[in-house]
Parts: sequence; structure tokens; C-alpha cells
Amino acid sequence: MIEKIYSFIKENRLLSEGDTVVCGFSGGADSTGLLLSLYKLRERLSINIEAIHVNHCLRGEESDRDERFCADLCERLNIPFNAVSCNVREYAKLHSLSDEEAARKLRYGIFEKYSVGKKIATAHNANDNLETVILNISRGTALKGIAGIPVKRGNIIRPLLAVSRNEIESFLFAEKQNFVTDSTNLSDDYTRNKIRHKIIPLISELNSSAVETSVRSLSVLRDENELIESETDTAYEKCRNGNKLTGLSQYHRVIRRRCISRLLSENGLPYSSQRLEESDNILVNGGKINVSKDLYLISDGNSLELSCIVKETEQEYTEKDLVIGENQIYDDKTLICELIECDNLKKNVLVNKKLTFYVADYDKIIGRAVVRKRKFGDKIQLKGRNFTSSVKKLINETVPSEKRSKLHFIEDEHGTVFAECIGIAQRVAPDENTVRFLKISVK
Repeated sequence: MIEKIYSFIKENRLLSEGDTVVCGFSGGADSTGLLLSLYKLRERLSINIEAIHVNHCLRGEESDRDERFCADLCERLNIPFNAVSCNVREYAKLHSLSDEEAARKLRYGIFEKYSVGKKIATAHNANDNLETVILNISRGTALKGIAGIPVKRGNIIRPLLAVSRNEIESFLFAEKQNFVTDSTNLSDDYTRNKIRHKIIPLISELNSSAVETSVRSLSVLRDENELIESETDTAYEKCRNGNKLTGLSQYHRVIRRRCISRLLSENGLPYSSQRLEESDNILVNGGKINVSKDLYLISDGNSLELSCIVKETEQEYTEKDLVIGENQIYDDKTLICELIECDNLKKNVLVNKKLTFYVADYDKIIGRAVVRKRKFGDKIQLKGRNFTSSVKKLINETVPSEKRSKLHFIEDEHGTVFAECIGIAQRVAPDENTVRFLKISVK
């Protein structure tokens, strides 16, 4: 077993000369096997060994017994040792987690704290890996989940992934090294224990070497997953600008979905395979989906952006009397209204061939006119049309997502006569009888 672990460490470049590796040491067979094997390899690998024990305080005296065992073995081997206690049940209740998940989060938090500038080694073995794959498949997963436990992640390494639990126990028996047994591992109260005690034995009836065979299969899947991750790294770096991914649609959908999952994860947003499929669909075809509260993924078919869109209710809008001159309802934008005679307007149009402004017949505006923000239920009959349209629909069709939250509208006593980025109403459109033109522009 020692040679197998040594080869696995070298092949996967888990440790370098001079490294200090902190072993997560529970006192069970797996972690005892990890500690003892690395201790025996310390000179060949030119590494330093330390140990960290996390007392979850879940089993009373039994938990304290495990801590004493770990401390005694490290003292006998002259391995620097730390023990840290944590209140799993209190943390689980506070964060609405199962005891199992709370213990895992606390444990890895402690590992991180005590391994700064060092490597942290955990005792996951081939059996654990196969159990993880079965658990992931039962819950639904893609290649990353089927590939199992990563050999390394950050400064965390897993030197025992190529050896089975039987090999570890045989090694400890040959070394005359005892270990402790966590009584909760004997119960089927936990999902993983059901897989360990019921499903793995059934699989082993079909193939007595199922665990050993899985080592080779999962190694191939990990290699393939690493290749896809490398391609994803390249695409993500090239396409990402803040919370926007541009040009991602040219990549294979596997890469696209992984990039989207990273964008969501980095913003603390959960996702499912269905959510990734929906997101990929709008990335390619354009559209918008709500991902959480006011957060939306919005795409124009070329770029995909995570944006916050605060919905305004019917009452949540601002209006001010329209004035000839500057109208200010936003801090960073101004609506400018000018009265222009017919001949002067023609000169304006010649200078501004792209028509960066809008023109209405000022005398067709009825009663009090106001400039305001968009409001719920807005409708307008645009110039040149004989039907009324929903402003919301027009905005979704024509206005880029980043501009939608700050649009100007002009309304008279008969309704909307102007919508920024959309146009003017038919009823105020200039004709051959127009005397005074209202020139509308935005600065």
C-alpha cells in the first residue's frame, strides 16, 4: 500500500520537497492509515508531518476518547498535534443544516485555519470515492459529480484515493496499529452509511473487485473533467467582463454551461441542471430569466449578463412638469426640450443626419404635460401605426437591458406622447400644418 500511495502522490504532484502536510486525523482506520503512511514516506518525499483533530462534540465521552487516542499516537511518533473542539449541533441549528453537513463545514473551516502556507491531507479513499459517485448519481449530476472526489483542490490533497478500505485495514493490521471506531458509522441514519452498508455490498456481489475497478474508471473520468475545466478556464477568462460573458455562444455547450455555473457560483447563487439549460438557451437565442429575487440573466444572443432589475409598482414613479429647457428626474441623465420653427428644424435634421433626437408637434399636446419615469401599464400608439402597443413589450423588443431602468416618458392629459428609445405617439406626430416643433433629446 505504501508504494501505491507514493506512486499516486508523485503521479498527481500532490507534494513537493520541503512541504509541510497537515493530516486531518480523526483516529479512525482511514485517517490513521493516512498519518502512518505519510509518516513512513516523510524522508523519501522530504516533507514535514503535522496533525489536526476536530472534536465535533457529538458523541460525548466517545468523542473525547478519539481525541485522546490521536494525541497519544502523535506524541509517540513525535508529530506536532492540534485538537480543536466545535459545537456542531448549535451551528447546524443556526444555519438550518443537517449535523453531517454542519460538521463538514466546520471541519474544513478549521482545516483552512490551521494549514495556511501548508498542505492539508484528508483520508478519503477509493471506497469513499465510489460512495460519493453513487450519492451524486442518485441526486442528479454531470461529469464533474460522476468523476468523484477531486485529488486536490486548493491546498487540500487526498493521497489515499487509489487505495481501498480493505487495503488500509490490512496495512494497519500488519503494522499492529490499532484505531478507533466512530459509532455513528455503524448506523444507517446517514445517507452515506446506507450506500456503504447496503449498496456497495450488492455491487460487490456482481463484481468482487468493484472498488478496485472504480479506481481506474474514476481516474479516467477525472482526467477528462480536468481537460474540460482547463478549456473552461480559457473561455471564462476570455469572455468575462464583470458579471457579463461576451462571445461565449461560440463555444461548445459543455463549456458554456460551466462558465455560466461559475458566474452564478461567484455571485453566491445556486443552480441546477435545468437552470443551466435555461441559461444556455437564452445565451444562444436571447431572452431573460429570473435567477433570484431582483437578479436576472439577460442575453441579446451575443452576451449574457447578470443584472439587478428592480420592478417599479404603479405608485413607484417620479413625475415633474415638463419645461422647455432641461428636465431632470435622474441624477445622470437630462431630458432637453426645445421649441423650433419649421425652417430651423430642417437645418437641424441636415446637421443631425442620424436623428439623435425626437420631434413632436408641440401644439398637439393637450393640457398639462409632465416628464416622468416608466409606470405600470404604460401604452402608446406609435407614430405611423394604427394600433396601441404595450410599452413593456416595446422595451423588451428594442431597448438594451442596461438602459431600461432609466427611461424618460412625456405624458399629457390624454396619455403617453413620448417614450425614450421607442418614439413619439401618432397623435402628436408633425404634419404639413405643424407650426411649432418640440425637439426632444437626452443628454
